[in-house]
Amino acid sequence: MNILQINSSARVDGSYSTRLAGNLVERLRHAHPDATLTVRDLARNPHPVLDESALQALFTPAEQRSADQAARVALDDALIAEIQAADVVVLGVPMYNFGVPAQLKNWIDAISRARVTFRYTDKGAEGLLKNKKVYVALTRGGIHRDTPGDTQVPYLRTVLAFLGMTDVEFVYAEGLAMGPEAEQRALASAQSQIEEALPA
Repeated sequence: MNILQINSSARVDGSYSTRLAGNLVERLRHAHPDATLTVRDLARNPHPVLDESALQALFTPAEQRSADQAARVALDDALIAEIQAADVVVLGVPMYNFGVPAQLKNWIDAISRARVTFRYTDKGAEGLLKNKKVYVALTRGGIHRDTPGDTQVPYLRTVLAFLGMTDVEFVYAEGLAMGPEAEQRALASAQSQIEEALPA
């Protein structure tokens, strides 16, 4: 088993989403001692935004790219290779202003490449990153689950399914900014959800 952990918090240290993603990975590795783990921390190593120069590099044939363009595409290629090799993907995702962190959006933009991780057919779009299990550790300051304020879950379900990843399980830690007692309840609840998702 190959496990890919993506930490998308802007915090290098002290991130609840990173901690919960790590707890998920710990239980996975306990169940699969021979599993390999790749950790991509987008705070320590942020991925560049998809801007005009990146688009130009991606749409330039490989043999015609400048050295700078080839280097830029290679950054995306590395992330694509990681997700292609993964059997299980664990995402740590805090809520920032009702959305996913910019760091995570940059990662999604990098791994979403036509004819590589998805393609269009006469029957519509087909995701090419199939047969992967995805766990998402969500952390929120308030309470948003199953409300119109939760834009993260619909977005992540849509984009992951578009890429072929339809087996997605969410773990929620909510109310983290609502006082110490609420914080402890949220973390305990999330840990219980992790244990239920991955029994010992």
